[in-house]
Amino acid sequence: MKQKFLITRRHAIFAGLTSAGALLLSGCLKKLPPTYGNLLRMGDNLTYLAQRGLLSPKALAMEYSKSDISSFPATGNTNPADPAIKASYSKIYQELQKNDFKDWTLSVEGSVAKPGKYMLGDLKKLGQRTQITRHTCEEGWSAIAEWTGVPLGLVLQSAGILPDARFVSLYGYDNYAESIDLTDAFHPQTILAHTMNGGNLPIQHGAPVRLRVETQIGYKSVKYLQRIVVTDKFVDPAHDVDGGWSWYTGI
Repeated sequence: MKQKFLITRRHAIFAGLTSAGALLLSGCLKKLPPTYGNLLRMGDNLTYLAQRGLLSPKALAMEYSKSDISSFPATGNTNPADPAIKASYSKIYQELQKNDFKDWTLSVEGSVAKPGKYMLGDLKKLGQRTQITRHTCEEGWSAIAEWTGVPLGLVLQSAGILPDARFVSLYGYDNYAESIDLTDAFHPQTILAHTMNGGNLPIQHGAPVRLRVETQIGYKSVKYLQRIVVTDKFVDPAHDVDGGWSWYTGI
C-alpha cells in the first residue's frame, strides 16, 4: 500500500507540473509569479500558476450564513501598545489606542497619482462590503467570522493607482507586513475590515483596521494597518521567501 501511495503522489506531482507547463505554453499566463526561479518556492509557483491560469480572477471564496459563525482564537497576536513586547511595540499605536483610534489614519503611497492619508470615515465613504468567510490559519485551525470593510480596490482607485503598478505592500503598526499582486488587491473579497461580527474590530484581531485576503492563508491578512505602498516591482516586506515561508498562499 505504501508503494502504491508513493506512485500515486508522484503521478499527481507530474500531472500538476505538466498542467502548469501547458498553461505557460498556451499563453494563458502572461506573467510568472515574482518568486519564480527560487528553488525553495517551486511548490508555490505551481499553486500560483494553477490558480491564476485555471480560476477566474474574480472567483469568490465560499461565504457562509450567520449561523455558521464560530469562535475565533487570536493565537500569536501581540498588542502593539504593549511596550513589554519590544519586537511589535509602537508608541504611535499606543497613543492612538488611548484615544480609541479617533486620530487613526491610513497612508497610501507609492505608484499612485494622489498619495495621502485616509481617516476611517474617509474609507467608509468609498463603499462597504460585508462577508462571512472562513479564516484558514497556517497552524492548521480555521474559524468563520463576519467582516465589514471597504474593498481595497476602491481605495487604490481613489488614490489613482498608476498604470505601472504591479504590487501592493501593506504595513502594520506591529512591524508586520505582507505584499500581494493586483489580482488579489482588486479581488471583490479583499477588504480593509473595520468591523467583525457586527462590532468594532477588536484589538486582538487588528483594530482599528486590518486586511482580509480571503483567497489566501491567514497570515497574508495584515492586522493593525498603518500604511499601503503601491510599487511597480516585487517587494517582500515580510521576508517570506528568505525565511522559508510562501509568498503566495492561495487556497
